[in-house]
Amino acid sequence: MRMPATSQLLTVREMAEADRLAVNGGDSFVLMEAAGRAAARVIQRRFAPIPAVVLCGPGNNGGDGFVIARYLAEAGWPVRVGTLGDGRAGDAGRAAELWTGATTAAGPQLLSDAGLVVDALFGAGLNRDIRGAAAHLVQAMAGVRAPRVAIDVPSGVDGDTGQVRGVAAPATLTVGFFRSRPGHLLLPGRDLCGTVRIVDIGIPGRVLEAIAPQQARNQPGVWQQHLPSPALTDHKYRRGHALVVGGERMTGAARFATAAARRIGCGMVTLAVPGPAEAIYRATVPGALVRSLEEAGELRFTAMLAGPGMGTGPAGRDAVVSLLARGAPAVLDADALTLFADAGGDLAAAIRGPLVVTPHEGEFARLFPDLADHGCGKMYRARAAADRLGAVVVLKGADTVIAAPGGDLLINADAPAWLATGGTGDVLAGTITGLLAQGMPAAEAAAAAVWLNGAAALAAGPGLLAEDLPDLLCAARAAACLRSGRDGR
Repeated sequence: MRMPATSQLLTVREMAEADRLAVNGGDSFVLMEAAGRAAARVIQRRFAPIPAVVLCGPGNNGGDGFVIARYLAEAGWPVRVGTLGDGRAGDAGRAAELWTGATTAAGPQLLSDAGLVVDALFGAGLNRDIRGAAAHLVQAMAGVRAPRVAIDVPSGVDGDTGQVRGVAAPATLTVGFFRSRPGHLLLPGRDLCGTVRIVDIGIPGRVLEAIAPQQARNQPGVWQQHLPSPALTDHKYRRGHALVVGGERMTGAARFATAAARRIGCGMVTLAVPGPAEAIYRATVPGALVRSLEEAGELRFTAMLAGPGMGTGPAGRDAVVSLLARGAPAVLDADALTLFADAGGDLAAAIRGPLVVTPHEGEFARLFPDLADHGCGKMYRARAAADRLGAVVVLKGADTVIAAPGGDLLINADAPAWLATGGTGDVLAGTITGLLAQGMPAAEAAAAAVWLNGAAALAAGPGLLAEDLPDLLCAARAAACLRSGRDGR
């Protein structure tokens, strides 16, 4: 996948490498000074001068805090500094020496009359749970009514996973440096960060070429160049033929998926369904072809979707394996994933072409029970699953992660909360299938579908129903095409 520089996310280790490459043997304090100065400017733009308490931890995050305190004081702000831990060394020690104001031991009592709290206790690289006196301080910080500004990440948030290491205090504003961390986008870190501002501290963009990050925020720049663009001479047979496997009882799921595949530009969609349900589908999906499941093996298609509403009967797994054997690009969702519960290896062995799987957390746990531990982080789990299957994994949620085999990964952080309603996952699966049918690469098709469904949901507003989404995909796709300078024809 293409990772535009502006969308790239840096892990904690990669950010440390960016610092090292930027300094290149020079004075590393220059970066700390730039970081503190930039953060102080963001604070001054956001808040009027008010009594500020800057909490400084023992490491470089605390060093940033001392620089911030100095610049705020020079601007006329009343500033008090509270320190946690002793014996600062290196750049943090130098920053502490340059602070000429008073310091006191950081404790809950220091926060009682603060107008603003700057959290510079622990940065994104925290590698253990916060306990003891530090935990009591963070809990006290979470309880104050004053706005809180976190430096890098709120103390207690893991910069790579977004998980809470013991305790964490939510921030009103988080100031990060150079590039975002995954923990700014992954839950619960995203909620705890509040508004995130990433500031320039003088690290040259060329360091990204040496680091080659494999994770980015999911934005149109990643995939818009791959969006299908029909020629004026195209006809329906050239615009892709998607096969959607439907079920007998939950017929709405396959119909949602079919509508999405058609709206995203697929030329033809065929529903393969159990005989007793054929009349329902024919009456309610007039724009699609309807065939019996028995005929599915004889049909020619350019992409296939199985899972939404198909059921988990004994013949279902054999049907999925048979369709995968055709080698066409495929999407497996919902019931098709449950059919392979505790048998991810069997699914991997059946894959013959590009595959996208779209589990929510429950389906992911059934398919990959050994990867279900949330403590190891959503990025790690999705990457491990993608490598194991040799397929693109869309691990759904408010912080949907799209992982491709080999390590490339996107985090989607633009979908609204009201997308969490019945049937929207079926629409997503159909959107991916429609893009695959038109020849879009699997990872890019998955990423585009996730973003486009989120954009469509934002346009709908609260009260969204799954049946609203397909019609809104047209406008969302048109907007993405405009961003790329294409007209979508």
